[in-house]
Amino acid sequence: MENCIFCKIVKGEIPCYKVYEDDKFLAFLDINPQSPGHTQVIPKEHYRWVWDLPSSAEATQGKPNVGDYFEMVQKIAKAQQKAFDTEWILSKIVGDEVEHAHIWIFPRFKDGDTASLKLRSASKMDFEGNRKKIIENL
Repeated sequence: MENCIFCKIVKGEIPCYKVYEDDKFLAFLDINPQSPGHTQVIPKEHYRWVWDLPSSAEATQGKPNVGDYFEMVQKIAKAQQKAFDTEWILSKIVGDEVEHAHIWIFPRFKDGDTASLKLRSASKMDFEGNRKKIIENL
């Protein structure tokens, strides 16, 4: 898609803080984070909605499929749990802000949870530091 901001990020036309990349998917920090380490996980090929990706059973060789997509999201979420010392990782699929399939995953804290104090004190705007924390835990 010519005017899709996520397609431009995939092509390298717009910079991002990459957390993970392979031939099918890209994970990068959200520019307006809800919390430290807030990550967008997208298929590199343009799909309008997450549910537009083919199922694992119907996927063709080399194309992204929904099963691989959620495995990638799981991989990043588990790295976030370790990086930010929290069990609580939220995921969100809406799709109205950018017309390209994307899944938000971001660490959160629970009131009274002592491990969450680290997360609460971390800067959500420390893009390079938060990117490194996630990468180190992949």
